[in-house]
Amino acid sequence: MRINTKVLHSGYTPENGGTHVLPIYQSTTYRYDSTEHVGKLFDLAVPGHMYSRISNPTVVAVEDKIADLEGGVGALCVTSGQMANFLALTNILGAGDHVVSSPAVYGGTINLLAVTMKRLGIEVTFIDARSSEEELSKAFRPNTKAMFGETIANPAIDVLDIEKFARVAHRHGVPLIVDNTFATPVLCRPFEFGADIVTHSSTKYMDGHAIQVGGVIVDRGNFDWANGNYPLFTEPDESYHGIVYTDYFGKSAYINKARFQMVRDLGVYPSAQDAWLMNLGLETLPLRMERHCKNADIVARYFDASDKVEYVKYPTLPSHPDHELVKKYLPNGCSGVLSVVIKGGREGAVRFLDSLKLASIVVHVADIRTCVLHPASATHRQLTEEQLVAAGVTPGLIRFSCGCEDIDDILEDIEQALKNV
Repeated sequence: MRINTKVLHSGYTPENGGTHVLPIYQSTTYRYDSTEHVGKLFDLAVPGHMYSRISNPTVVAVEDKIADLEGGVGALCVTSGQMANFLALTNILGAGDHVVSSPAVYGGTINLLAVTMKRLGIEVTFIDARSSEEELSKAFRPNTKAMFGETIANPAIDVLDIEKFARVAHRHGVPLIVDNTFATPVLCRPFEFGADIVTHSSTKYMDGHAIQVGGVIVDRGNFDWANGNYPLFTEPDESYHGIVYTDYFGKSAYINKARFQMVRDLGVYPSAQDAWLMNLGLETLPLRMERHCKNADIVARYFDASDKVEYVKYPTLPSHPDHELVKKYLPNGCSGVLSVVIKGGREGAVRFLDSLKLASIVVHVADIRTCVLHPASATHRQLTEEQLVAAGVTPGLIRFSCGCEDIDDILEDIEQALKNV
């Protein structure tokens, strides 16, 4: 099936006489015929659901759909995009380990890597994603265990050269983890370019309607966890009676360890209701992404022609530094999010934002409704000046997320707001 069909039919197949639409299994627990069977479940010897802190039929159906959309061997839903990135990393990293990351990532991810994970004994080196392969390699250490980046950076709107990052990561025997939130598998499938793990904030385009917070991790299933760098996968896990993940689960060792060890202990599995709501969003994802991308391209060119604007960053514009990468990674569109710098710095940006009538000032992005935000005042407020510059965030920068409204209404709202700048 092609992706437009997969969003409707993957993950759940109705039985004869069964519900046509994915049902909500609103239960924390599951009944079994014998104590022996329950024991086998906890030994991971038989498939099934133990407890809804680890798996639930509704959530698993959505996980299977997302794995199919991305082209992975398995997926795991968690309670937020932030948790997806945290768990994706800590599933393989521990105290004394190191990660290399692009600095052009979401402000919360920068803080996660540079502050919270540092407290856990995990260090990070941020290096410009446009650096040469030789320069990127210099950031690696003997204890480096992962490389990280975003397909389309939030809010810098930089495009990651996934193949370059994958080559460097694999040269050093570590996996490449790519946050694919803004692109979604509709616009880019990072596994096709060498990525090993993909994460999403499903709160964004996957949900699309700003009604549930969630995240997801997808495992490609191709990375060699037995290469000597990852003893957590190749040595017995005493919490599961000595199971060795690479031996027991093969290609799906990573995603199963994440579920049965990490999610079991951290308790970050989403509810059946939240997964069901996300599935509604997934069913219209290709349709919405087409409109988001079309509107954003028109809005970017409108801003670019205005004398009230310093510059606009959107990858389809010839002026964008990663414009050539779009042909390879994002030929069908670059999401609905763009960055625009209004003249007048922070004051000019605030005047523009406060004058908008249709667009909503919210701490959200990738909604079906047009949303705007001043990152330096909100999502990136905790960063230092140096971190703001590295993340591509200037005082006058606005993150403009084009919704699916009529494009003429969006443009008219922008026009009247710019008159106040």
